[in-house]
Amino acid sequence: MATDRVSPLRKRRWSAMTLRKLEGSIFIAPWILGFLIFMAFPLGFSIYMSFSNVRILASGIDVKPVGLQHYDYILFKNPVLLYNQLIPFLKQQLFIIPIIVIFALLIAILLNQKFYGRAFFRVIFFLPVIFSSGQIVREFIAQGKGELDGGGDPDTAGSFNSFIDMSSFVNSVFPPSWAGPIQTVLNSFVIILWYSGVQILIFLAGRQTISKSAYEAARIDGANPWEVFWKITLPGMTPFILLNTIYTIVDLFTFPTNPILSQMDTANIGRSSALAWIYFVIIFLFLGLFYVIFSRATRSQRALRG
Repeated sequence: MATDRVSPLRKRRWSAMTLRKLEGSIFIAPWILGFLIFMAFPLGFSIYMSFSNVRILASGIDVKPVGLQHYDYILFKNPVLLYNQLIPFLKQQLFIIPIIVIFALLIAILLNQKFYGRAFFRVIFFLPVIFSSGQIVREFIAQGKGELDGGGDPDTAGSFNSFIDMSSFVNSVFPPSWAGPIQTVLNSFVIILWYSGVQILIFLAGRQTISKSAYEAARIDGANPWEVFWKITLPGMTPFILLNTIYTIVDLFTFPTNPILSQMDTANIGRSSALAWIYFVIIFLFLGLFYVIFSRATRSQRALRG
């Protein structure tokens, strides 16, 4: 009899799990189909081209396999681009990524408060997402709006950023190899504002998922705003911090001044394909490193709370 009672429950449970899996598959099916139709072949062909010399002729595409020649040239024979230009760029991203995420989190918490004109300020912070095409960002940089010294030209120096001139302090505290990227981040304050819109929107949506009853219970228990932030808001926003960090990494690694993207040579498609895949591996390692650090941090946080 007990077995007869349990089996219908198990059947209903399995049917519910199957239904959820089916719903998830339906939601991701358009992306999978789009990837297979539009992206799978170009990606596979680019890998093939990275091991070949490619010439575009009037009669078609001439492809001659050369093995690891392009990778050997980029990594060992001519590493100027990869090591002298890319590494400073990566150091800059190490500083600017957490700054953008933290800035977006704080702004989202402020914009979630009830005050007059809240909708207007939400629109203001999201407007750069609509207008920030690659060409507009390049124009900002060219005019010195994203840098303190206007790219070295005193005539184009942006007075907007004069309040963050901390070059002497940075140079005295940090070694020269890190002082440059840190100062570049400080000089790019306007760019940080322009690249925070989507993250602010995601954090706003994430803030709405935290139950109001949790905040009411904290107030009844006498918790102050600082304790509420660390005990309720921050743990509740943890998944969205992970999502925003991944988005920011991918977004900034396609920045207009990226040395890898700016050096892509259409005349040498094979070598450019190899460079693109090396860059993809670097991005993948960045994402993997952050995911490991984030997983350990959340695990430690759960252990302390348990």
